[in-house]
Parts: sequence; structure tokens; C-alpha cells
Amino acid sequence: MASQIEVLNPATGLAIGTVDNASISDCLHAVDMAHDAFVPWKNTAPRVRAEILRKAFDIMITEQEELARTITLEMGKVLSDARAEVAYAAEFFRWFSEEAVRIDGDYRRAPSGSNWLLVSRQPVGVALLATPWNFPAAMATRKIGPALAAGCTVVLKPAHDTPLTALAIADILRRAGVPNGVVNVVVADPPGPAVEAMLNSGKVRKLSFTGSTRVGSLLLAQAAQHVINCSMELGGNAPLIVCADADIDVAVDGAMLAKMRNGGAACTAANRFYVHEHVLSEFTEKFTARMSALKLGDGLDPSTTLGPLVSRAQQQRVADAVAGAVSRGAKILCGGAASTAPAFGYQATVLAEVSPHDEILQDEIFGPVAALVSYSDEHEMLSLANNVEHGLVGYVFTRDAARGMRIAEALETGMVGFNRGLVSDPSAPFGGVKASGIGREGGHDGLLAFLETKYVAGNW
Repeated sequence: MASQIEVLNPATGLAIGTVDNASISDCLHAVDMAHDAFVPWKNTAPRVRAEILRKAFDIMITEQEELARTITLEMGKVLSDARAEVAYAAEFFRWFSEEAVRIDGDYRRAPSGSNWLLVSRQPVGVALLATPWNFPAAMATRKIGPALAAGCTVVLKPAHDTPLTALAIADILRRAGVPNGVVNVVVADPPGPAVEAMLNSGKVRKLSFTGSTRVGSLLLAQAAQHVINCSMELGGNAPLIVCADADIDVAVDGAMLAKMRNGGAACTAANRFYVHEHVLSEFTEKFTARMSALKLGDGLDPSTTLGPLVSRAQQQRVADAVAGAVSRGAKILCGGAASTAPAFGYQATVLAEVSPHDEILQDEIFGPVAALVSYSDEHEMLSLANNVEHGLVGYVFTRDAARGMRIAEALETGMVGFNRGLVSDPSAPFGGVKASGIGREGGHDGLLAFLETKYVAGNW
């Protein structure tokens, strides 16, 4: 009998269900299933694949409330955030249903005139998809959507903290018409040996991973042994820059979205706030008031505006980061404490007088904590903003479009929010530079990640 993984409700700390803990043998069987299903699926007409994805979108929207409750129960985010995630996640199925019929190629004469050049795109093959706990629906559909549109079959390995949402999405795809073996889900704890075994199977041709840079580096090393095609969406440590001429109300609205979407548990979350000294007082006052007004509680409670973190370990990690910053001179303007109700909660926290080189600015917090740093010189601020290993996203607020674009160009990030605190969009290429990853998800780039280019030189 398979061992079981308990799924805990972060609001209560109590189990809400169990799932089978997949053995290495189970995982390899899932890879075999995907391998056997690959040729029939890649030969399925693009229009058929598209219609299945479109139907999956329709089902997700119809069942939005049920899916949102599942997300809140196993992950902790407030119900309004969970509903928004389901809508966002479903859009990946709709977007890639449209992209499935737009797989391009090329046909032209060689410059020498001696032959013809024919370029086509073919699905990579079996894709292993590993997703994190913070967006259990969206991170799954952002990978499954383009993989199925391209003609790949998949093995999805969700985080063991949040497996119920992944299993629900797999069921939706089955009801939408996905054939047996095309989408397989395995939940393994610990995940490392299972993922390594699947990569070593010789049948996995694509690895798409979203998670920490540390784990991503380990997986890249393992994939390198078999030269497996990899896409990596790794950590972030986003700077949020408030210029002297910024509309402070717009900046505060954007900061709340950039920082507190998903309770701060997002790779896109603003982590380092660089605020010009001329507007520091006004921004700090208004931003702290907004953060203080958030109500920490059970995500299912309609009055709650900030849910708990996913686990006690994550709660402790955030608490340790704040305690460390305070010990080095940072001042708590609001929050600064963990809670017992909800079980894994942490108060919305604003830290002022943070040293520009403080440790809390070096790694993403992944929680409801904002660290404010004052600046006076733009060049010095940009140097600080870029002097980290990550480069996923940055945010800039200014009334001067030329200044905004100059800063956007200078930021060493894959994405920039210009006078807005949200950059994610299924139709846009999502991804970072430096230690934040390799490749892009979403947009047409997301489809290309699951396709190989084939070139034929011929005379006809």
C-alpha cells in the first residue's frame, strides 16, 4: 500500500486530506505512460488539441469557485486571490488553445540558389513539469497549456504542500477530452530522488521547473547528464523604485499589488523598496497605513485580506528574516510578528531605515514584508537595484516617461512594471535573467519552449 502525504490547511494546521506518495516506480510508470502516448498525441490535429484546451478553459471558469476554495484550503491565500488565480490559470488554456494552430515554419530559397530551405517545428517529447506551492493552479496551466498545444505529453509533479489543485486540473483536462497517458500527475515527498529517476529514465526530453534558484541549479546539473532541454523560472528579488516625481497614490497602489499579491508569496513580489528621499515620508506614511489595515486571518473568511503562509517552516523563515533585519538596525513600522490564528500567519510588515546592503535585501522574502531604503542618487540606486544575483522583475514609478524608460532599460531584469504593480499576463513572455532563470513562459515564447526546430535542405 502506498504511503500517504497529509495536506494541511495553513489556517488551522490541520489535515484536510491525503494523497498517495508516489514511489520512484510510480513516477517511472507515469513517464512510460507519457512516452507511449506521445506519438498519437503529437499526430493529433492542432485544431483538435486546441479545442480540448478551450474546453478545459470553459470548465475551469464554470468551476472557478470550487477550485478557488481548494486553493485557499491547501495554500492559504485569501479567497479573492484564489478566484483571481483560477481566472488567470484558465487563461493559459485559452491562450494556448489559440497558439496551438499557429505553430509556424519557413520555406525559402538558399541565398546561393542551389537548394531550398524548409524549416518546421516539432514537439520536444515527454515533458517533466515541476511546479511550486504558491500558485498551484497557474503554475500548472502555464506549463501544461503550451506543452499540450505543441503536441507534447507531460508528467506534472506539483509541490507536495499543494497537490489537490493539480489533481483537480488533471481531472478537468480528462473531462475536456485529453486522452489517457497525455497528462500524468505524481506527488512525491521527498521529490529529489523521484525527479532524478525520471530525468535518468532516458524518456524525458524536456524539463520545465518553477521554484528556487538552489533547486533549479541542482536540476540543471542532473539534466545536463542527458542534455535535456530545460526551461527554468527561478527566484526573484524585485526592486520597486519610487522616483521623486512619482504620483505617490499611484505608487502606493502599485506597491500594494506588487508586494501583497498572494500575501507576498510570489517570485514577482516587490522585495526591495528604493524610495527617493524627497517623497520618502509621504510614501512611507501612506504605504504603512495600507499595510496596517490588512486583516490577517483564515483565507475562507470574507473579512480576511491577508491569509497565512503555506507552512510553519515558511512562517519561521519570514520571522527569522525580520528579526535579523531588526537586529541590524531596521525599524518596524507595522506588523513584525507571527500568529497562531491563523496557524501559519505572519502580519503585514513594513521595515524602515534598512541599510542598503542589509541581508534581508539579498534574498527574496516570500512573505508579507516590505523593506524600505531611501536614496538620493539615481545611478547609485540602480547600482544597488542590480547588485543581486536575481533579475526577474523590477517596478518603477515616475511621471516622467523618459526617466521611466531609462530606468527600465537599465534594470537587469527580464520584466519591468512601469507605473503598475502587475506584469503577469498569459499573452506576454514571463521570465528573468541572471539567476532568475532560463527561457520564457507565456506568449508565443511559451509555445516555442516545447518545440524543436527542424531544418531540411533539399532540391525539388
